[in-house]
Amino acid sequence: MKKQLDPGATWYFRFAFYRLFVFIFIFLIFFSIGFLTSGDKSPFLKYISYAVIFIIVMIIALGEIYSRMSYSRWFYEFTDEQLRLERGIIWKRYSNIPYERIQNVDITRGIIARICGFSTVMIQTAGYSAPNRNMMAEGYIPALSVQEAEHIREFIMKKITKKGRRQGL
Repeated sequence: MKKQLDPGATWYFRFAFYRLFVFIFIFLIFFSIGFLTSGDKSPFLKYISYAVIFIIVMIIALGEIYSRMSYSRWFYEFTDEQLRLERGIIWKRYSNIPYERIQNVDITRGIIARICGFSTVMIQTAGYSAPNRNMMAEGYIPALSVQEAEHIREFIMKKITKKGRRQGL
């Protein structure tokens, strides 16, 4: 049965989207405040300020759309033999991680995640080299409640311990 992330995960995806625009936000906010509060009554500067405010509103709206779509399209499922992950908005990514390949399960909690009460489960496998620096594990499940993350780690560790004992390790 497919499971979805914690309903509050939209905040996780919002922060992921907005961190791309932090410096642009800061610049645009000060730019628009400076022009709106200046004594210059030039209509051109006023239109620029309104355009900047419009851009900020559009970025916030796009962030909301992105966060809701990311949340509604991220699923994970534990079967008898493997973990299945499904994610992506435009390009869907499907991953199947057999329990035999799992080497370690880590739980990470960054500062924003701790504030929101989230954890990320990082599933490290044998023979995997990350295609980019942002993803350090083949399987990761972000924005889970602390209890759910601990439950998943215990479940996977029991699965890989049973598999190892059966193979004579």
